[in-house]
Amino acid sequence: MILRFLSLLLLVYLLGFIFFGVTLAGPSGHQRTDAAVVITGGPGRIEHAMDVLKKGQAKRLLISGVDPSVTKKDLAARLGGMASLLKCCVDLGTESVDTRSNAEEAKRWMDSHRFHSFRLITSDWHMRRANYEFRRAFGGSGDMIVIDAVPTQPKFTTLFAEYNKYLLRRISAIVE
Repeated sequence: MILRFLSLLLLVYLLGFIFFGVTLAGPSGHQRTDAAVVITGGPGRIEHAMDVLKKGQAKRLLISGVDPSVTKKDLAARLGGMASLLKCCVDLGTESVDTRSNAEEAKRWMDSHRFHSFRLITSDWHMRRANYEFRRAFGGSGDMIVIDAVPTQPKFTTLFAEYNKYLLRRISAIVE
């Protein structure tokens, strides 16, 4: 009986992983929001967020999880000539160290600017957990979150690790 139960748990776990891997989020399209929040840590994320800002799909951008030593001048050099856009419309969030604190930092930033809608930008494989953390942080605030995932080609190990982080976070939230 115990072996059957454990086999069932393993099957559910594996099916969940398959579902997780084949249903990665994608780009949001052209929906306009008050702001955009990008979580650092993956290739193409900041570039995509700057493109969103440049196209006028958001008024302002928070880059969350920036190393405190990084400046807007550093980013302008990396991004090639976006100094004026960085100066006027981008804030660097240096308080967060993980996805959960990214969400908390973004909530404070959104409240301080009185924004009510934003697009969440991160890698496709990271979006499910990021969206979960942001929805928890924003609670019943009524703020609209638009998912805008940067497409990637994640390795099996990346997906497997992220799936387990997501499951553990969901379980820990139940225990809290």
